[in-house]
Amino acid sequence: MQDFSAGTPTRTIFMHMPAWQQVLFYVLVAVSLAYLAYQIVDRARKWSSGKPIDWPRQPIKNLVQYILFQRKVRSSRPRSGAPMHLMIFYGFLAMFVATSILAVAKYGWVIGIPNFHKGNYYLLYEALFETLGLLFVIGVTWAIVRRNGFRPKVISHNWKDNWALLLLWLVGVTGYLLTAARISNNPQPWDGFSWVSYGLAQLMPGVSNGGYVAIWWFHMVWVLVFFAVIPQMRIKHIVYAMFSAAHKPDWPMGELKPISMEEVEKTGLIGVTTPKEFSRWHLMSLDACMECGRCTEVCPAYGVGKVLNPKKVVQDIHGIMATDSNVAETVSDEALWACTTCNACVEACPVLIRHVDLIVDARRHLVAEGKLTGTPAVMLRQTQSTGHAWGAPSSSREDWMKGLNVPLAREKKEFDVLFWVGCAGATDPGAMRTTKAVAELMGKAGVDFACLGTEEKCTGDSARRVGDEFLFQEMAMNNIATFDKYKVKKIVTPCPHCLNTLKNEYGQFEGHYEVQHHSQFLRELVEQGKLNRVHPEQGEMTFHDPCYLGRVNNESDAPRYLLGDDTNLNSEAIDLVRWAESGVDDRVLVEPRHHGRKTLCCGAGGGRMFFDELPHERPANRRVAELLETGAKTIAIGCPFCRIMLDPAVKEQSGDSVRLADLAELLQEANRVPSD
Repeated sequence: MQDFSAGTPTRTIFMHMPAWQQVLFYVLVAVSLAYLAYQIVDRARKWSSGKPIDWPRQPIKNLVQYILFQRKVRSSRPRSGAPMHLMIFYGFLAMFVATSILAVAKYGWVIGIPNFHKGNYYLLYEALFETLGLLFVIGVTWAIVRRNGFRPKVISHNWKDNWALLLLWLVGVTGYLLTAARISNNPQPWDGFSWVSYGLAQLMPGVSNGGYVAIWWFHMVWVLVFFAVIPQMRIKHIVYAMFSAAHKPDWPMGELKPISMEEVEKTGLIGVTTPKEFSRWHLMSLDACMECGRCTEVCPAYGVGKVLNPKKVVQDIHGIMATDSNVAETVSDEALWACTTCNACVEACPVLIRHVDLIVDARRHLVAEGKLTGTPAVMLRQTQSTGHAWGAPSSSREDWMKGLNVPLAREKKEFDVLFWVGCAGATDPGAMRTTKAVAELMGKAGVDFACLGTEEKCTGDSARRVGDEFLFQEMAMNNIATFDKYKVKKIVTPCPHCLNTLKNEYGQFEGHYEVQHHSQFLRELVEQGKLNRVHPEQGEMTFHDPCYLGRVNNESDAPRYLLGDDTNLNSEAIDLVRWAESGVDDRVLVEPRHHGRKTLCCGAGGGRMFFDELPHERPANRRVAELLETGAKTIAIGCPFCRIMLDPAVKEQSGDSVRLADLAELLQEANRVPSD
C-alpha cells in the first residue's frame, strides 16, 4: 500500500466549475446524444424498408467475437493496417470504459454504490488508461500519416476523412491536455501515475483556475461534436458495425437464400431490382461499410483488371438505398457478371458485409429479364435439358467406370457412402483421373460405397450462382428424390462446389446429409490405418486451396495432412507471419502467399467457368504465377474446377516442368505397391 501524506489519491470532478456550467454540460450532452440517436433512427427507417429476416439467436456472442475481440481485423494481413485499427479501436474503447467508470464512481450513490475512485485503485486507473489512451493517439496519428502519405489505392478518401481523423485526434490529445492542466493547476504527489499528462504538465506550469475551465470546455466541445457527427462520416461504422455484427445472419458463408414461388407470385419479381428488395440486415450492413477497400484488394476479378470493385458495389447500392433506382443499372451488368462468388470479399470484410449475396440477388433479376447471353446462357440450357452443366448425356456419366469395378446404387441398393462424382468429374479428362483415383482408394480401404451413374444430375451450383434460382431448385429436388430413394445419409465428393451445395444448401429443401470432401474422407481412412499418406520431399510440393473448400467451408488441414504436412489452418486466426511470407522453412509443403482461408481464386466459381475471358483477364494466370513462385515441382489440387482453370496456365508458364495433380492421385500413387 502506498502512503501519501497529502491525503488519499483521487481527483475532483468538475473542478472550479460553477453549478450552472455543470448543468449546461449535461444539457449539451443530452442534445448531442439525442441528435446522434435521431440520425441512427432515421437510418433504421431505411433499413426497415427491406425484406424481413430471421434475426440470429446469439447477438451477444456475435458482438463479443466481431466487435470486442475484433475477429476479422485480427485475421487481416499486417499491411492492411490491422495493427493501426486495433490500436484505435482498443484505445477508443479504453477511453469509453474510463469515462463510464468515472460516471459510476460519481453517481453510483444513487443506487447505493459509494465513490470508489480513490486510493490504490485510482492510481492503477490513471496508469492503465493513460497508457491505453496513448495507443489511441498513436493509432490515429498513424492513420492520418497513412491516409495522406501512404494510402493504398483501394481506400476511399475525401475531405471528410481527414476531418474525422482530426476530430478523433483532438478528442484524444485534448484529453491529455485537460489532465495536464489539472496537474499544473492542482499538483498532487501521485500525479506521476498519470505519466503522459504529467510529462505534458511540465510544459504548461501555473495553469490558472479559469485556464483549466477553458481547457475543460475545449476538450468537451470536441467530444460533443464527435458524437453529433459520427453518422455523417466514414467513422459511422463505429456505431453501425455494432448493429450489423450483432445481427449477423446465422447461415454459412457458402449458403445463398432461396426464393419461393409464393414470393414471386406475391411480388411479381425474381431477384432484386431496387435496394428495398434486399433484406433489412443487408441494408444495415451497407451503412456499416468503412470503405477500407479490403474487399477490393482481395477480389480476383479486380486483381486482373476487370471492372468489378466490391467496395464500389457496396457504395453504389448504399448511395441509392433511399431511392427506387435499379441496382443492376447502378452497379453495371459487367461488374455483376465478373464475380466468381469466391467470397474473398466476405472473408476480408471487417464489418461482415456479404457482397456475394448482393451480387447474386441482382444477377437473379438479370437472368429473369433474359439479360444473360452467350456461353453461360448455353450452360443453363444444357443443365435444364441434360442435367449436366457441360451438356453431356446422362449415359456419359458412367464412361469413366469402364474397365473398373465401380458399384452402382441401382444395383447395390444399400450402401454406407454415396460417391458423388459431379459433372466435371464424370466428363473432364483431368477430373476423371481424380474420380478413378478416389474410387480405387475407397475400394482398397474396403469402403461400402456406390455411385449414382446415370441417375446423378448437376447439383445446380453454377446455375444458382449465375442467377437461375429456379433451375437450381429443380436440380436440387431431383437429386434429393434420388437420395431419398436410396436412403442416402453420407456423401463424399471431390468437388468443393458440389460439397458446398449439398452440405449448405440442400437442407433448404429438406435434404440433410453428412457431406465430406474427398480429402476429409481420405484423411479418416489414413488415420484408421487403411491407407498411407503421401511423403514428399521438403519444398517439393505446394497445395492450391480451392475457395469453396479452404475459405467457404474452412477446410485446409485435411488436404495438407494427406500430403504429409501436419498443420492447423482451419482456425480463422490466420498466422500473420505465415501470410506475409511466400514459404515456411519448417513445413513439408511450401505455401504460396495466399493460402488457407486467404487463398487466391482460380476464377471458375460463380458460373465464370462458362464465360469467355480474355487471356490477360484470367485469374488462373495470376494464381499459377504465385504457385510457381514457391519453386515446387508439384502443385496439388483438390477441385476439378480449379484443375480445368489452372492446367492451361501451368503448361503455358512452366511447360512440362511442373506437375498438376489431385490429392487423390498422389495418394493413389503412395498406396500402390510395385506389383500394382
